[in-house]
Amino acid sequence: MSDTPVDASKRTWLIASGCAGAVGGAFTAVPFVSSFQPSERAKAAGAPVEVDISALKPGEKLTVEWRGKPVWIVRRTPAQLATLPKLDSQLADPKSQRKPDELTPVYARNEGRSIKPEYWIGVGICSHLGCSPSDRFQPGPQPSLPDDWQGGFLCPCHGSTFDFAGRVFKNKPAPDNLEVPPHMYIADNRLLIGEDKKA
Repeated sequence: MSDTPVDASKRTWLIASGCAGAVGGAFTAVPFVSSFQPSERAKAAGAPVEVDISALKPGEKLTVEWRGKPVWIVRRTPAQLATLPKLDSQLADPKSQRKPDELTPVYARNEGRSIKPEYWIGVGICSHLGCSPSDRFQPGPQPSLPDDWQGGFLCPCHGSTFDFAGRVFKNKPAPDNLEVPPHMYIADNRLLIGEDKKA
């Protein structure tokens, strides 16, 4: 081992170089580590959505976006609600027993698949191939629908039909009911979609 002392100017240079390297390494690591954090846009995309439903009239539907999906809020009329119990024998899963944890929260495992009977909240994406069904609220014979149609939704892609609670009819391509997203009422006329801690 050499006993030669390092001269003062070299020592200063070595210390300065080491500090600069450490600082440079930290600056390089910060963007790399922060890239593992979700972006603000990604955080917002998964955030709950608050919706004012005070202007929604009976028989109308409001569509909002949550996590990139269309979420329907349907204010059902008494006549539309009255159709639900009559359809059980025609439905593939009238009691929402298939995939309940994925498609129907506990508080919506009832005939109306809802917290409040008047309002149905559902994801407007068909369980077959991901198309978006269209409204067919008018009862009666119509193209692509049965003569005894009571009203609901029709997926134009392959003809799957759903009632006013998003329940799929038998012998259709769609295997499951429409999804009911997590939601809760934060006031009489205000919904929070994407969170249901108080439900």
